[in-house]
Amino acid sequence: MIYTGSHLSASKGYLSMGKKALELGENTFAFFTRNPRGGKARKIEQQDVDALLKLENENGFGKLVAHAPYTMNLCSGKENVAAFSANMLRDDMQRMEFTPGNYYNFHPGSHVGQGAEKGIEMIADALNDAMFEGQQTIVLLETMSGKGSEVGRNFQELREIIDRVNIKDKIGVCFDTCHVWDGGYDIVNHLDDVLTEFDKVIGLDRLCAVHFNDSKNDLGARKDRHEKLGEGKIGLEALRRVALHPVLQDKPFILETPNDDAGYAAEIKLMNSWF
Repeated sequence: MIYTGSHLSASKGYLSMGKKALELGENTFAFFTRNPRGGKARKIEQQDVDALLKLENENGFGKLVAHAPYTMNLCSGKENVAAFSANMLRDDMQRMEFTPGNYYNFHPGSHVGQGAEKGIEMIADALNDAMFEGQQTIVLLETMSGKGSEVGRNFQELREIIDRVNIKDKIGVCFDTCHVWDGGYDIVNHLDDVLTEFDKVIGLDRLCAVHFNDSKNDLGARKDRHEKLGEGKIGLEALRRVALHPVLQDKPFILETPNDDAGYAAEIKLMNSWF
């Protein structure tokens, strides 16, 4: 089995997210640690967190997948943006300890002309500055589609970041089906080969979570445009094979499809029917 969920609004707090997840038929969920388009973070109330942890325990939830804001770019060529991003990362690492043992996912960033090598160095340096001994959160680098100057367009770039991170047991990868497809990895016709390559380059032990999306684009388009399950170029049967693949069992699968609540509930119900 897998754990199924979607991105939920954190505006009303932790318990509210847990209740919404149950309403949609989910047993995990993703949430932004702060405004996804800015840097403002909601104050955390311990009582609210404790209520969510109790609800999760009572309902057999899997690990949650927090998401950094889209504005975080650790390898920006603008010094003020890179510094602002590094400060958000440090703060988020502390905030994540309120919900121990979960995942913190982020887009590695865009090097904006500095080159991938420089971007990789900056990302790893920021992670080493923010991560700390004894932390209970596992940080996830997200596989990216390769649009523009994105770092993480292939498994090797993610591996190069991981190699530079000091706390090796707290770094992993979130496998985004739309992004890897758009990045040129054929998960429709050669899923086993893609996962074998991932294992050789990064190691399947570091594949911790899945962003589960169809794509509006052809293989290798490098555009990153998500689609509802079964309505894109990946297709429902291929996505079903991903969800049922033995090496991906027990992972949180997070929907980022263009849906409303009813659409997410329908997709969750569909995914759960596969097991």
